[in-house]
Amino acid sequence: MISIGNPAPDFTLFSSDKEKTTLSSFRGENIVLLFFPLAFTSTCTEELCSVRDNIEFYNKVNAKVLAISVDSHYTLARYKKDQGLNFTLLSDFNKEVSATYGSLYEKFGYNMRGVSKRSAFVIDKEGIIRYTEVLDNAGEVPNFERITAVLRGLV
Repeated sequence: MISIGNPAPDFTLFSSDKEKTTLSSFRGENIVLLFFPLAFTSTCTEELCSVRDNIEFYNKVNAKVLAISVDSHYTLARYKKDQGLNFTLLSDFNKEVSATYGSLYEKFGYNMRGVSKRSAFVIDKEGIIRYTEVLDNAGEVPNFERITAVLRGLV
């Protein structure tokens, strides 16, 4: 179970740029870890474009944004390009990281199985979880006001 105050489980996934990305390689930086159901869907696009439009805030508080879905890295590369996203997208195609973080729907719309739940985690510079939010309703977005407040407290 992922809990505030515990170390964030480490992982390695491929990015939309086909590069291996390991969570622990970001030690020394705060992390906003976002799980989202599927690229090219309306709520996911709204959420991630909002992050894109506010990237200067994340840069100012020394926070890297990593967004994860079960889409392939090929799909994520196209999505990143089409939406002009300016942060890292990671493919959890095998669904292992989403499951580890408690962020996996067993059943999703149209009889899809194993889709990432919309979730947000803030991880501090030492790799400790400082905020968690796992949403059962894919039509909702994380509480970015609370995420912002937690990040400001970590500076």
